[in-house]
Amino acid sequence: MHETMITIMGTLTSGVRFRRNTEGVAAASFRLSSTERRYDRDRGQWVNGDRLFVTVRCRRALAEHTIAVLEKGDPVIVHGRLQTREYDVEGQRRHCTELVASAIGPDLTRCRAAPERPGTARASPSAYDEATAAERALSVAT
Repeated sequence: MHETMITIMGTLTSGVRFRRNTEGVAAASFRLSSTERRYDRDRGQWVNGDRLFVTVRCRRALAEHTIAVLEKGDPVIVHGRLQTREYDVEGQRRHCTELVASAIGPDLTRCRAAPERPGTARASPSAYDEATAAERALSVAT
């Protein structure tokens, strides 16, 4: 069976919902929006195009890391498999398409992030911490 793998860059439009199933497996989900940006030559400026909204689902360690790190409004890049599922609402058959994530990360073109690696301790400030401290010092001086 062929899987449809995609990568979407977007913004969390909801908080991350977290739960554990009866076997104790972690699961998380959130809504993601992605807006097309294109250059309008007639106006000489960038304009917004269509918006895509998708529900992202993840499980196990990815779910636990997602709930610990992400919140509404965060820019992210999500890679995973498109999945369509069917369900009934008041006797009517409905379909929804979801993205089952295999990887989720911050979009570093729109934010900064400092990864924490399990099992390692930070002995000294990271370059991110030093840059942030330098920016704060600069803004205080001006």
